[in-house]
Parts: sequence; C-alpha cells; structure tokens
Amino acid sequence: MCYNDKNYEWTEKGGTLGDKTAFKEFGLTQNDIINAINEGKLQFRSSIYGYPYLRLLRSEVEKLAEEKFGKDLFSRKKAKNELKKINKELKELKSKIASLEIKKNELTQIIQA
Repeated sequence: MCYNDKNYEWTEKGGTLGDKTAFKEFGLTQNDIINAINEGKLQFRSSIYGYPYLRLLRSEVEKLAEEKFGKDLFSRKKAKNELKKINKELKELKSKIASLEIKKNELTQIIQA
C-alpha cells in the first residue's frame, strides 16, 4: 500500500483505536474526544458492524494526549502502557513455557522407559 494514500493510516495494523481504548490508554475523556472532533483535530469513523463506536487514528489521539497532558506525562503514560503489555505477554509466555516443560518431561520419560 502506498504511504501517500490518505486511507493508509486507517488500514495499517495498530493505526487506529477505539474511543474506549483511548480513554484507558491515554487518560482522555469522552468530552476531550468529542471536542477534538468538533475542532477538527481528530478524524473518526463512526460504527463497526452497525454498533456505535468511534474509531480514531492513533497518531492523532497521541498528539491530542500530548497537547493535553504535556510531553513528559504523555511519555510516562505511554511507557507505562507499553510496560503493561510487555508484562502481560511475558506472563503468557512463562505459562506456555511451563506447560511445554511438563510435556517435554512426560515425553522424555516415555522415551527412556
């Protein structure tokens, strides 16, 4: 896909997020998002599968959060969210490793028997 295409960001993986995610991830309120849409700072698409839902461009939401909270606080919030995702993934991987170790031991016992 062409990077100059105006729809590229909408179709790029991780390029969009829902309004509820923007609330949790960036600490924005619904009023912040509605006001930014009315001021033309945020583009949105309004529904997914017929359900009311604001789909927003991540880059614009990040810029809005940076404007509202300042660069330092925004950077800390972003780092905190990234750390949270990494910890979750590590926990899942540790669990998978533990189950694979158990299976490995069982198979080793079968082979040695």
